[in-house]
Amino acid sequence: MSALLDVKQLEVAYGGIKAIKKIDFHVAEGELVTLIGANGAGKSSTLRALSGLIKPVGGTVIYKGQDITGIPSHALVGLGIALCPEGRGVFARLNVHENLLMGAYARNDKAQILREVDEIYTMIPRLKERTAQLAGTLSGGEQQMLAIGRAMLAQPKLLMLDEPSMGLAPLMVEKIFEIIRLIAKRGTTILLIEQNAQLALENAHRGYVLESGEITLSGDAKTLLADPRVKAAYLGG
Repeated sequence: MSALLDVKQLEVAYGGIKAIKKIDFHVAEGELVTLIGANGAGKSSTLRALSGLIKPVGGTVIYKGQDITGIPSHALVGLGIALCPEGRGVFARLNVHENLLMGAYARNDKAQILREVDEIYTMIPRLKERTAQLAGTLSGGEQQMLAIGRAMLAQPKLLMLDEPSMGLAPLMVEKIFEIIRLIAKRGTTILLIEQNAQLALENAHRGYVLESGEITLSGDAKTLLADPRVKAAYLGG
């Protein structure tokens, strides 16, 4: 498997304070890779740098062999990169259907877009039930489902998910991960940033542990799940 995303010596700083300190990691085509770590470890800063929301102060981001370091986020969508942001970011005053269509704003193949919206409704029946409902009135879990569905309408080759389980009830978290598994099965490459280390590693191929802006452990997800250091720090054991 060739690396779809290759991150080398990435550095992110806020006002001179380094949030990310020269990290290296890669995501191969078709993989589900997770970046786990405690709150404040630098997970979201990494994703913000990868998605063009902030400019890294050092390092390179290579996507499909092309240097995309610092390219603004709107330009990345056209390259096949979609971000499902922390906090979901749905358009509260638009309904579910309109929110989904916003994911396809850069496309003009209307018939195909509508076919894909139907596919999303099949994959996430809860959204179909709420087609005409304003996104702002949905539950947190339903908004997360909508944000993921909207990102898929951009036809991403690489889907980046930032803390999809945050603030959700356990039953809803399981539903969200069911959707993530379905998307991975369809062949979409996924980079998952997640505080729930157990669920993330149970669903990923490989994982990286981020601590204070540095990658301290990496490897096969099952190996990391069994690692006593990971168990002690993140799995309550």
